[in-house]
Amino acid sequence: MRDVAIVGAGLIGMGIAYELAKRGATVTVYDRADPGRAASWAGAGMLAPYSERLTDPALVALCSASLRAYPAFVDELRERTGVDAKLAWCGTLHLLFAGEEPGDLPAGAEVLDQRAARMVEPMLGRGVRGAVRVDGEGHVDNRRLSRAIFAACSDLGVRFDAAGEIALECDPRRIRGIRTDRGFVATGAVVNAAGAWAGALAGVPPAARVAVRPIAGEMLALAVPQGFAQALVWCGDGTYLVPRADGRLLIGATVVERGFDVRVTAGGIARLLASALRAAPALAGFALVETWAGLRPQSHDGRPYLGASAIDGYFVAAGHYRNGILLAPVTAQAVAAVVAGAPAPVDLAAFDPCRAPEAA
Repeated sequence: MRDVAIVGAGLIGMGIAYELAKRGATVTVYDRADPGRAASWAGAGMLAPYSERLTDPALVALCSASLRAYPAFVDELRERTGVDAKLAWCGTLHLLFAGEEPGDLPAGAEVLDQRAARMVEPMLGRGVRGAVRVDGEGHVDNRRLSRAIFAACSDLGVRFDAAGEIALECDPRRIRGIRTDRGFVATGAVVNAAGAWAGALAGVPPAARVAVRPIAGEMLALAVPQGFAQALVWCGDGTYLVPRADGRLLIGATVVERGFDVRVTAGGIARLLASALRAAPALAGFALVETWAGLRPQSHDGRPYLGASAIDGYFVAAGHYRNGILLAPVTAQAVAAVVAGAPAPVDLAAFDPCRAPEAA
């Protein structure tokens, strides 16, 4: 198995590193930041492909495959590292307010009246007139999951390099290695898992570039009593509430296209709080303990780029947008297989990096 360099130490990059190391590869992961500190750290850990109302059949199939893979994925990491990622299958409530109708329902969804909705999630206020319940969805503590994957990679000998500048080096047909601020490193394969920065990786020839752009999202957390919040709640305007086992309630997330700007804004937090308090007025009495922002990596057509590029030895795993945490298991397993020259466990034809338009 050849040496592999992975650019990007998020859940995607570390997951691929872990799968490759299990296959016997010598893997080094390069990132400017600490492992798991970008979008992987900033997300809410939702595993809710049906609630996202995805309409692309190929993406739905990929998300569904990864959802099925999640229990075994977190169990394996817990057994190896002792870190529990707190996977919870609580289902999702889509709230309905006065005058709102359920609309098209995902398969298996159930319409609840006000009383039934409040039985599922007692913190809901009387302004909630009902809800649509979607079973088979849940959430994972993405920060704990990042810690678990990092520990598992370290256990298998994966090396992490906090490089500053990172650039691909290649000739017209194949990669030669990567160059960092400490010099050139020859390697047999390079995987671009740089998240929102994947489209800007230096040294990539135009024919192999992917069109990834950043979409900012702001979030906040309230400190609530353990057990106060039960379900994953969508408030109807894109705001969601995600309970954590440690007592935090995550509230997210704005969607703003503003380049690589990761500021937390007063307006963004105000909008999130207004939506959350409309759903559950009792939240007004709890402390706001954290705010943060991250960058989602959006592709040109909404599908991630997964697999081999036009340059021999250069692979891409980027452009997951809102589904990076959900797609971590299937991306790790599939891209690792492709790098190793083995069949992928899922069909990646629709996610071919060569379909991407040349970067402007």
